[in-house]
Amino acid sequence: MSEGEIIARILHRAGDIAAADWDACAGRANPFAAHAFVTALEDSGSVSARAGWQPVHLVVDGAAGRPAAILPGYLKSHSQGEYVFDHSWADAWARAGQSYYPKLQHSSPFTPATGPRLLGDPALAPVLIAASEALVRQNGFSGAHATFLTPDDRARFEAAGWMPRHDVQYHWFNEGFAGFDDFLAALASRKRKVLKRERAEALAAVDGIDWLTGADLTEAAWDAFWAFYQDTGSRKWGRPYLTRNFFSLLSERMADRVLLVMARKAGRWVAGALNFIGEDALYGRNWGCSEDIPFLHFEVCYHQAIDFAAQRGLARVEAGAQGQHKLARGYRPVATTSAHFISDLRFRAAVADFLTRERPAVLGEAEALEAYLPFRAM
Repeated sequence: MSEGEIIARILHRAGDIAAADWDACAGRANPFAAHAFVTALEDSGSVSARAGWQPVHLVVDGAAGRPAAILPGYLKSHSQGEYVFDHSWADAWARAGQSYYPKLQHSSPFTPATGPRLLGDPALAPVLIAASEALVRQNGFSGAHATFLTPDDRARFEAAGWMPRHDVQYHWFNEGFAGFDDFLAALASRKRKVLKRERAEALAAVDGIDWLTGADLTEAAWDAFWAFYQDTGSRKWGRPYLTRNFFSLLSERMADRVLLVMARKAGRWVAGALNFIGEDALYGRNWGCSEDIPFLHFEVCYHQAIDFAAQRGLARVEAGAQGQHKLARGYRPVATTSAHFISDLRFRAAVADFLTRERPAVLGEAEALEAYLPFRAM
């Protein structure tokens, strides 16, 4: 696949590229774009053709033969683990007698966090996008989808004619806070009292909460968190996506970019939340527990994340998909963007019409939700 004389090749294993070469394209800002994270998913079997996430990475090599630009991609046989929901599109295309799957997905698997998709030289972004479209057309896929885009990548996909779609997440922003108490002081009195009461009840029910990162991420800690993850995954999705070995590989390959918040009670861990540390953000990912304790979910997932981010001087916390309950804890509604390429012109027109009608409703909701934030009036 090529644009002019520049050719993009297909790579089925991120591990076939040296970590230094991949990361030279990905940069350091976002942990989910890192070679360590992508290969941990693949090497652990969390991402595979069998799991419905077959790696199909598009690579453009530079003059020295090393990768100059990369568009990570996955051939999908379902729409699970994406957090941008297109099941209605799949159903509509099936009712028209067509097959929606397989489709091409450009995202970080199981990770609803904004991050770079077009890695490396921005001048080569049009080549990568054209290669994605060519892959769709040549193989008869229904389309390609790039989700949770940065503003720069959004502009590049839209310039190529991909259709934008918006959703709403909840992010906490650090307005010069040094810790959780500074954040509390910015809240309206009534809201502050509610959060303080919640925190007091949750913390009184456990013996302590640990921040585990780097060498503190032991196999015993992962065993405990794995049990939490299995329980949550089984109840929410029917099948947890990540294998146990994935978490061990995180310790081997990127322990300094992982934060595990674990609650202790009677000599054992009873709840935990997995976070990833970026250059300017903390990304909340998975939560689980072995004992239901009132308000402990809010404490471990949201309040501890705020405290950690504030103490580290991070600009924001991205707390994952969905959850209007985050508003009361100071997480602001933020519009996220994906971009979609549909091969069939008739189907593309139908999706475009749907997106035109959906967009003002989503953006209007994000604006309306601002009224429910707990901050003092300025």
